[in-house]
Amino acid sequence: MSNRNRNRNRVTATANNNNNANPTNPPAPAPVGVPVNAPVNAPVARVATIRGPQSALTSYLASAGISANQIRQNADTRRAAALASQQPADTPDDDDEATPAPRKRKETKAQEAKRKKEEEKAIAKIKASKKFQSRRRKHASDDEATDDDEAARAIFKADMAPLPGQMENCAVCDKRFSVTGYSKPGPDGGLLCPKCTRDFNKEEGATRKKRKTAVGQARRQIQSNLLDGIYPGAKDLMTLCIETVAKHVEDASSLGDLPASMVDKVAASLAKKWLLNSATLNLFLRPGYDNVTVYDGSKLDSDDYIRIFQVVPTVKFLRLRNAVQFKNKVMDHLLGTTVELESLSLHGANLIDDERWNRFMNEKSQQLKALKVYHTDGHFGDEQLELLPKACPQLERLKVVHNQKVTDEGLVHIAELSNLKKLTLGIYNTTSTAPYVEIINSIGPGLETLALATVHYVDDSVLNAIHENCQNLFKLRITDNEVLTDAGFTALFTGWLNPPLTYIDFHKCRHIDAAEPRENPSMIGLASDGFEAMMAHSGSTLRYVDVHSCRHISREAFENVFAEKKVYPELRELNISFCQGVNDFVCGLIFRSCPNLKTLKVFGNFGVRDVRVPKGKILIGVPNALGMQIEGTEAAEDEGRII
Repeated sequence: MSNRNRNRNRVTATANNNNNANPTNPPAPAPVGVPVNAPVNAPVARVATIRGPQSALTSYLASAGISANQIRQNADTRRAAALASQQPADTPDDDDEATPAPRKRKETKAQEAKRKKEEEKAIAKIKASKKFQSRRRKHASDDEATDDDEAARAIFKADMAPLPGQMENCAVCDKRFSVTGYSKPGPDGGLLCPKCTRDFNKEEGATRKKRKTAVGQARRQIQSNLLDGIYPGAKDLMTLCIETVAKHVEDASSLGDLPASMVDKVAASLAKKWLLNSATLNLFLRPGYDNVTVYDGSKLDSDDYIRIFQVVPTVKFLRLRNAVQFKNKVMDHLLGTTVELESLSLHGANLIDDERWNRFMNEKSQQLKALKVYHTDGHFGDEQLELLPKACPQLERLKVVHNQKVTDEGLVHIAELSNLKKLTLGIYNTTSTAPYVEIINSIGPGLETLALATVHYVDDSVLNAIHENCQNLFKLRITDNEVLTDAGFTALFTGWLNPPLTYIDFHKCRHIDAAEPRENPSMIGLASDGFEAMMAHSGSTLRYVDVHSCRHISREAFENVFAEKKVYPELRELNISFCQGVNDFVCGLIFRSCPNLKTLKVFGNFGVRDVRVPKGKILIGVPNALGMQIEGTEAAEDEGRII
């Protein structure tokens, strides 16, 4: 048995013996430091006080005559002075109910004079500080006096508030409570206890939450407008009318005789807010018209799509997005009507099988001039593309994007569409270079639009075919490629007989190497030479340019293209995001060289920090918390125009 347990048993046995001897009068407990079994008349030994080690600072303060009690008394004096200054000067009327006043420390005239002198010194020091004006706006509201002395005194009172861990009386219920870092100031000064804090938050919580929500919604709306290319400021009357109609669309029974362009804007506004459903669809089904556009049909069912052909049997231009419920039932109804479509655009109609597509091609596509089928997943593939040359002899526009069944074998049949003017391909499966070259060699001279999206592995042969065959292009798009070279882009625009383009999109044509992302020895993708050749060929007429993620375009190339004497009068939108050479200076050159530029996108360009945006232009993607700062709207240094 250990010594500790042996001593514990000895003490227990002694206590039991004493209790048995005199159970009614138990003996008093032995003093601390005296053994339990010591004689009764034995002298009590003096207990030694145990002290911990003292720090060097404590020893120094003790030698200087400064103690913790003195520091505490000085703090209590200052706190009492602040509390006394908060008390009203006038005494309450006799008719008012008497309220218990908090206890105040009694002080002599000398202590009072010393306290007031310390207050005046502290207030003078606050008024002389550099941050006095900003703190003054924080502590003084518009309806309060703006005198410097009163503002400084309010700041002094706030600084003299009790610290966390100290005790304080509640300013409302006068209840004593412990101050924490979350203690809330009362409406008339002082601090509130937890219960009064909860009551106060309930009263002001709804108003504060509503104000905060409104501010957040306004900021999000501004950013949404910027992404849509809408300049901040007053809206025109037509825009306000369209927004009002969209807001109260449930009360509208008809759009009247609005022109088709306005009806289209109303439809787009409803789709953005997810308000297009079976009830609101009736607003856009106008008998006798030949155009029906549904920007978001996710809330429509199959009967709604059938109703389109019943109410508007004269429709010739049909555009449906997110048409998930446009399936076999709807296609069967369309095949049984007398509707003759000239343009069909279907997005997301992945429930129409190949049999219905074949029937549509053979029975309803003789008059078809435009066909756009995208995001149909496992339907509309090589079999339907093979039918196009015979079934659609007048086809001028074809768009096939994100269809899983399209392969190289189906792409070859597009070369037989001799009347094709606009071609957009975005194939889900991996494709090779040969079918694209064959298409361009066959129908390239008549093409006005050529868009090849997500062509990861096509090589410079496509660029050479475009250079040799295409002479009427206005729009060119080649994206998401990691094989095309800068020399190929340079050769495309050097000596090209095609007129200057108006639309160019070469985004994500760049070298990909995770081990050495900045190295590009083979000059893969659009780089400096190709970018300069592109702007030299088409810069005079370009309206839209997208070269984002072409990170091997150097800063010198941007400076050469947007030099002082070069002007691009038609350029409206430029996307140079994730290009390492872009900085504030380059952005300034762009704004100067492009007088009609509306939108400049610079996402991921960390060299853009403090560029001033001219009025009427939008800068999107500035990688800092300030956002876009419009030139000529600067305020104070700590404020500013934030958008």
